[in-house]
Amino acid sequence: MSLITIILIAIGLGLAGWLAARARAWSFQKEEPATRLVARPNYHGWYVALWIAVPILVFGTVWSLVAPQLVMQSVLADPAASNLPAFGFTRDAVLSEARAVATGGAQSVFNPEAEALVEPFRAAISRYNWIGIVVTVLIAFAAGTYSFLRIKPDFKARTRVERMVMLLLLLASLVAILTTFGIFASLVFETVRFFGMVSPVDFLFGTFWGPDPMSNPLSPDPSRYGAIPLFWGTIYIGAIIAMIVAIPLGLMSAIYLTQYADPRLRAWLKPALEILAGVPTVVYGYFAALTVAPAIRDWAVAIGISSASSESALAAGLVMGVMIIPFVSSMADDSIAAVPSAMRDGSLAMGATTSETIRKVLVPAALPGIVAGVMLAVSRAIGETMIVVMAAGAAANLTANPLEAMTTVTFQIVAMLTGEGSFDHPATLSAFALGFVLFLVTLALNFIALRVVKRFREAYE
Repeated sequence: MSLITIILIAIGLGLAGWLAARARAWSFQKEEPATRLVARPNYHGWYVALWIAVPILVFGTVWSLVAPQLVMQSVLADPAASNLPAFGFTRDAVLSEARAVATGGAQSVFNPEAEALVEPFRAAISRYNWIGIVVTVLIAFAAGTYSFLRIKPDFKARTRVERMVMLLLLLASLVAILTTFGIFASLVFETVRFFGMVSPVDFLFGTFWGPDPMSNPLSPDPSRYGAIPLFWGTIYIGAIIAMIVAIPLGLMSAIYLTQYADPRLRAWLKPALEILAGVPTVVYGYFAALTVAPAIRDWAVAIGISSASSESALAAGLVMGVMIIPFVSSMADDSIAAVPSAMRDGSLAMGATTSETIRKVLVPAALPGIVAGVMLAVSRAIGETMIVVMAAGAAANLTANPLEAMTTVTFQIVAMLTGEGSFDHPATLSAFALGFVLFLVTLALNFIALRVVKRFREAYE
């Protein structure tokens, strides 16, 4: 039973319950005109509809996760599955082919062993679909009957509906928090496994990065898991080079748009600048790899630097800085525009020039928003992957030369998690340790931004 089917059943039965409950509420007044309903008939309808739809959706979500496992167990218990290999890739491939044909996703099987499993899959899928539908209808009937029988003239349906809606809104607001905790828990669990194989000291302070996915996972070489070059590459490209480009250009753009630009010109320039935030990062990566990186290499060779590479930290950092200009510019623009005009007018009335007013009044007053934009841009930059993949290279170099190839934490996470590496190997688990460190860094940046915003906001309110 697909999720779409569950949603359609919930909507259909919920609508039927809404109509029935609303009609019952109206019948109270028709039978006894003097009777006064505590809540309007629509609220009685919504009360029954929610009691029907919400349990269906909850059960349907759980059933959509459980049913595939039940189908698989039923197929494996069938005599036709007795010739399957015990474990391995071949076994999974045969089962996947049979399931695809049974569900209509494929016309035929490639492996002859899968042919005998098509009918068991069809029978199991059909059986558990019917079980899901029957149980869904029973749940809807039970919940609908319970809620329908509670409808009376003095029933406070509006209060109950508002409480149920408030609970749904609360659950929706908790999704982001619970997702963050889930990400954190998964990272911590895998990171602890990795640190059980490689010492945290070797990982956090080692200067050579070269994991070997083909090595023996029981005796890894700790000297190959030094992440300092990755941390340095991430900071150098995303927090130094990119910020040198993004902060001045973004801040000066915001100052020009808010203080000097004609309103008609601003109406065109601001949306044009914000278009940069909507360009896919892969397009920036192509631009960096095909245009910026060769231009930097040719320029370096022209001035006598023969060791310049076609993949460089400078190319990736410059393009990344251009990409995050809208983050700095938009936040600074909004913050400067939100400064009370009385502060600007008072500064000009005291004899200060426009530039002095900007430097000594507007920018300090708008500093919380500017800092928040910069921190958001830094977090965006250190989490970027595609530009680094295409323009900076894969070499984990610990150098300050921007013309050499470098790599970042995000690139190595992608490299370690793609391919056929085992999730029990320290080379694969190192990706989770890198992700955990990156998570802590971005979290620290957010805390710093909140602290700065809070401190300066108190000063200027």
